[in-house]
Amino acid sequence: MTTVRELLAGGVERFERAGLSYGHGTTNALDEAAWLVLHALGLPPSELEPHLERRVTAVEARKVRALLDRRARTRKPAAYLIHEAWLGPHRFFVDERVIVPRSYIFELLENGVRLDFEPVPFLGKRGRKKGTGSKSNLTPFSILDLCTGSGCLAILAALAFPGARVDAADISEDALDVARRNVADYKLGKRIRLVRSDLFSALAGRSYDLILTNPPYVKAASMRTLPEEYRKEPRLALASGVDGLDHARAILAAARAHLDPGGLLLMEIGHNRRALERAFPETPFHWPKTSGGRGFVLTLGRGELPFQA
Repeated sequence: MTTVRELLAGGVERFERAGLSYGHGTTNALDEAAWLVLHALGLPPSELEPHLERRVTAVEARKVRALLDRRARTRKPAAYLIHEAWLGPHRFFVDERVIVPRSYIFELLENGVRLDFEPVPFLGKRGRKKGTGSKSNLTPFSILDLCTGSGCLAILAALAFPGARVDAADISEDALDVARRNVADYKLGKRIRLVRSDLFSALAGRSYDLILTNPPYVKAASMRTLPEEYRKEPRLALASGVDGLDHARAILAAARAHLDPGGLLLMEIGHNRRALERAFPETPFHWPKTSGGRGFVLTLGRGELPFQA
């Protein structure tokens, strides 16, 4: 009989020989192999160490090796093979209809968004002020997740702000089908409304306290050189024109009309900070700190948004 440790070592060796790429939930061969080994054995993804010396049956070993081999052979992200992705402790169903969830916005929702400008000095998990029937300017009561994909950020926003109503919009009906499943899994159907919309096109007349968006932002040159794992994801959810800013420009042009007074735009833009600041030299972008550093996510208050892009 073999052990979990031996299966894990075999998986790492197989992945390294295959020259796989990572970034869809893990960053290296060891973590990727551990995730798949534990999944195949029906074990939680955070419980590797206690099971390393566990002996597995021949049937279990074949199941593990088949999954590891499929990852190396197909070059599909592990999340697609096992139909699950994680943001912190939160699990989401995914398949090839959506990109695999990965966003620094998750960190900001978990920790609260600290800002250095008025009129929103702090956006955090505070809820309605005691003794008032009106909404507080310290917490959002209406949220839009634009380009929602799997619905993960809409769900995390609803969890972070229990009093808020959330619209989750995407151009892809396939993506919305996946989001619908995740919303149902989290029992948030009464608070999250799914909308098919090309950016703001189906949201005329609607405005929000907070707009979250992790739109496509990969530039054309990068699209041509993406590792095979990334090419398994929907192109529609990645590509954004020659310089990667087509969607960002459109969002900045329209966001003011969809934000309430005191409202906030929170947008992820990947590695495009320098290009964006060149394109909008008069716009006072704020760059909250994330685990990747500053420059991956921007915030703008409603009054700071350009009138037109």
